[in-house]
Amino acid sequence: MQMKNVVLLTISLLMPVPLLAQTITGQVKDAQQQPAMAATIVLVRHNDSSVVKATLPDNSGRFSFEAIAAGTYRLWVTMMGYKKYRSESFVFTKGQALTLPAITLQQQDAQLKEVSVTAQKPFIERKIDRTVVNVDALISNAGSNALEVLEKSPGISVEDEQTISLKGKNNVTIYIDDRPTYLSGTALQNYLRSLPASTIESVEIMTNPPAKYDAAGTGGVINIRTKRSRQKGFNGGLNLSAMQGIYFSTNNSFNFNYRNNKWNIGGNVAYNKARGYSDLTINRQFYDEAGQTQGYFMQHNQINRWFTSFSGKISADYYATEKSTFGIVLSGDDDHPRSDNDNISHLLDGHQQLDSSIHALNSTKGTFNNVGLNLNYRHAYDKNGRELTADADYIRYNTGSQEVYNNYSYLPDATDPYLYAQLNGQVPTHIDIYSGKLDYTHPFRNGYKLAAGVKSSYTATDNIAQYYNLVDGQNLPDYDKSNHFRYRENINAAYLNLNKDFKRLSVQAGLRFENTVSNGHQLGNAVKGDSAFNRNYTGLFPTLYLLYKLDTAANNTLSLNYGRRIDRPYYQDLNPFISPLDKFTYYVGNPYVKPSYTQRVELGHSYKGRISTTFIYTHSRDDINETIEIVNGIYYSRPGNIGATTTLEVDLDVQQDLGKRLNLHFYGEAGNIHSYGDFYAGHLDSRGNYVFVMPTLTLKLPKDWTIQASARYRSKLTHAQFVLGERGAVDLGFSKKITPKLLLKLNGSDLFKTMINTGVINNLAMTTANWRNVSDTRKVALSISYNFGKTIANQRRHEDNSADSERNRVKQ
Repeated sequence: MQMKNVVLLTISLLMPVPLLAQTITGQVKDAQQQPAMAATIVLVRHNDSSVVKATLPDNSGRFSFEAIAAGTYRLWVTMMGYKKYRSESFVFTKGQALTLPAITLQQQDAQLKEVSVTAQKPFIERKIDRTVVNVDALISNAGSNALEVLEKSPGISVEDEQTISLKGKNNVTIYIDDRPTYLSGTALQNYLRSLPASTIESVEIMTNPPAKYDAAGTGGVINIRTKRSRQKGFNGGLNLSAMQGIYFSTNNSFNFNYRNNKWNIGGNVAYNKARGYSDLTINRQFYDEAGQTQGYFMQHNQINRWFTSFSGKISADYYATEKSTFGIVLSGDDDHPRSDNDNISHLLDGHQQLDSSIHALNSTKGTFNNVGLNLNYRHAYDKNGRELTADADYIRYNTGSQEVYNNYSYLPDATDPYLYAQLNGQVPTHIDIYSGKLDYTHPFRNGYKLAAGVKSSYTATDNIAQYYNLVDGQNLPDYDKSNHFRYRENINAAYLNLNKDFKRLSVQAGLRFENTVSNGHQLGNAVKGDSAFNRNYTGLFPTLYLLYKLDTAANNTLSLNYGRRIDRPYYQDLNPFISPLDKFTYYVGNPYVKPSYTQRVELGHSYKGRISTTFIYTHSRDDINETIEIVNGIYYSRPGNIGATTTLEVDLDVQQDLGKRLNLHFYGEAGNIHSYGDFYAGHLDSRGNYVFVMPTLTLKLPKDWTIQASARYRSKLTHAQFVLGERGAVDLGFSKKITPKLLLKLNGSDLFKTMINTGVINNLAMTTANWRNVSDTRKVALSISYNFGKTIANQRRHEDNSADSERNRVKQ
């Protein structure tokens, strides 16, 4: 079936008769009778003043609350420079479309310097196509970085401070403000460590992302939204934090925004300095064909890491007219990671008698910097939401490392080495990314909303590895490890997305088309010849979201989601370089990795938005995963297609008030992962169950004190070759609002130091292997946040700019 016919069929299936929705609408104005666009409107229950929903007005000051259950409510409205507004109680009945009288805010007296907003976002919010984690709602996030924020988010695991997985799947795509990072491995981890938690507004977790997102990432998409002020005038915030574990770290950020008349200028800068360690033990046991033990390999690594980073972003938006906005965003990051590895390896015979030892002293000095330029344009045709957005992006990544490997070999009874070897390496990488896209949104009068878009991206990577062996004081090229690899990739995409809210049924359906053309060229050297490959493949990726209210009050809802996705190999994974960790352990790229495809189905039930249960089924073909092969005692880690993976899972999310001041949030999931396919040591057939739980208790005390205790635990997890051991942590945090603008937080992470990574590696040829890794996870952090701002009256009235992350320039 041609793509055109598929699109027409998809739309035709989604055209039921429109029905009326339950809504509360109104309008808010300032003292000059102008639309109060900077106001915050909160709908609260009459009996206990608990928050039901919060929203912002549009450029005409109008606001609406949809899908509201019958009951008695009040409105709270706040805006900088104006008095709080609290409405009288009103009754909302089933099936009603209620329009409230216009609200006029009164200016604050000059002596009153600040206005505090009483509404507070919950830690977790469920939406039709994603789960939203509000970072500031968890006190233990104070003083941390983006990587640590992900570790504390439901369903996300960070193994050994490197591999990011979502609900047991590793192939996760990380976005920053709806833009892919195009990074993986160590480069991605260093980048996330450079982002302070204080600069992050929320984390959006999408196991089944909508059609507007690239189809890449069979493990799902994690979109990190950074903070950006919506207030008029000049305002900003300063966050200072100090963290003490075994070593000291500091994480600081400053953000500002100035908005007046036709201009909006904002930005942020961050400085991060950290030190950490890993105490890593690796054990391997070798057998002969009869199953008799032939030898042992016991290795201990003491790894010390240093990390310093500077990052910044500045943006400007120009409101050319009431309908057209031009924007530019400049961003940059400069990181300097460094590590020292003191590695001692013992080789024993089958009777556990020492045969020889190797002492390796390895050091790596790295650099990571990137610059990004975004040009954007937005045109709103009318006030109903019909608009066109355009983006053009350029990103340049420069990474590199200087590596020194010193190996000293000892006999069992020797105090001096009988052999010394030194390997030196220089590994620079350059990545250039060009991307452009157009998106158009068209709402219809009957409530349907259609979005369409096209995107084209071009990526060029240049990877060089130069290794030298020190022989008699001279550096001689090691042609076996040295390499030069170039990779080019062009992806062209188009999508359609249609959504509609009926009285009880909400529907969103999308279809994305993607074509990928890529080629790789491995340049030869004195002992290696040239090699190259070319690929061209096309795919269709449908998505469907259904939400049905079982009763008119929407106390019980059912949801059904479906999506198909692709996972392309990371650029670094296609690079055939051999990267040594020590003389017994090598990381190797694989240019022959094929793309993987995943289908996912989710069936969920929600009760009053407080108790949500979801059943999930996923199936991946040609699943991409890390694979381990041992040849002649040498450990090779490389990406590969392991075959197929099937996952069955059930999730439970509960938010419950246990009293007037005490709130419980509980997230839990249980699942089964089954992987099967051909492998190095024969057929792979691994299966295992796992459980993950994350309870959080929040206690509100008088005088703006808050205490929060949280814990997380994951049982043993089996995936492909790996069996990851159980682990968990307990966190405790305190916060105190000194003034409406000054907030103090103190928290302790992993109080009992139980966040320890352990595991076993299976399907090795005549070998068993296991590891244990202890890192600097028990920490105490002190964070001070200060917000400032001044509102300017009688400004030009316009909607939020096209680059605003909350508006999401790429419409669904």
